[in-house]
Amino acid sequence: MNVSVLRLHNQHLISPLSTPDEVVSWFGAMQAQDFAAAKWAIALRSQHQTDATIEQAFNEGRILRTHIMRPTWHFVSPKDIHWILALTAPRVHKFNGYYYRKSGLTKDIFQKSNAVIRKALEEGKQLTRSQLGAALDNARIPTRDLGLTYTILQAELDGIICSGPRVNKQFTYMILDKRVPKGNDMEHDEAVGELTKRYFQSHGPAQIQDFMWWSGLTGTDAKRGIDIAKLKKEIIGNKVYWTTKHTEMKQTASVYLIPPFDEYFVAYKDRSDIIDGRYKRHMNFNGGMINGAIISKGIIIGTWKRVFEKKEIIITIHPFSTFENEEYKEITKAADRYGHFHSLRVVMRN
Repeated sequence: MNVSVLRLHNQHLISPLSTPDEVVSWFGAMQAQDFAAAKWAIALRSQHQTDATIEQAFNEGRILRTHIMRPTWHFVSPKDIHWILALTAPRVHKFNGYYYRKSGLTKDIFQKSNAVIRKALEEGKQLTRSQLGAALDNARIPTRDLGLTYTILQAELDGIICSGPRVNKQFTYMILDKRVPKGNDMEHDEAVGELTKRYFQSHGPAQIQDFMWWSGLTGTDAKRGIDIAKLKKEIIGNKVYWTTKHTEMKQTASVYLIPPFDEYFVAYKDRSDIIDGRYKRHMNFNGGMINGAIISKGIIIGTWKRVFEKKEIIITIHPFSTFENEEYKEITKAADRYGHFHSLRVVMRN
């Protein structure tokens, strides 16, 4: 079993899906901390998409962006947001507890802030972060330091608000139940099984520790999810992998420029199948930041960065070792694809 090649197929970097909606639904949730990068992550896995078409899908509410699972932003499908929140939000609250207390935010304050946010959005329908901050300030709710961040995050996790359409490139919030009518609730085990299936169908082969890192679920729930989803087990060396299927896929010569925080890298606790341990430090930039990566045959072989000029994009590549001529040609094709995504000419630099 070639782990990295199977992941390329299961993540639909090979054989892309049709629409942004299908991609997000296939994954269950996709990290979207860096909004621009997350749009490119979707485009890599879908056919004929541009920055503009994915932005349109976001503004129309066909994909949503909210804090879900780990305490960071994710893209999530409207049909999945309610049940994933119900399953994972309690764990995120537990993780954030220390920071709530440090910011002086109590249960009583959150009850009040949730009510203020709901009332403001009932009146304004969609509001920016600063507009919500003004409403909270007027109600004398602490917004200094991380106060505003955590009161808004609390409202997201409590299923009160989610992303609205962007206005002049500013993010807005809307009341979740107005943006997405609530569907049928899932029982706990059903939700655990469904989230487990989504992860391993889109990220497998993977280990249970990878799923726990990605989802934030406990070891007990992760093991239960594997049983419910009836996953297939494979032992390679001293590692146990799980997947929804064992079908062997053909090797591919394609090269991909994946963005910072892409699911191909960030969704695994153990990344040794896709990057040589000698080069892991190259993926981290300024602490928690994760660089964009160059993938060849499923393995990360370098990093890349881009700078936008007036009519072009400057892409600088940083190889871990010398690229072969054919490899460099494939990298150039991948860079041109990124330029097409933004409708701009690409200039390559080493």
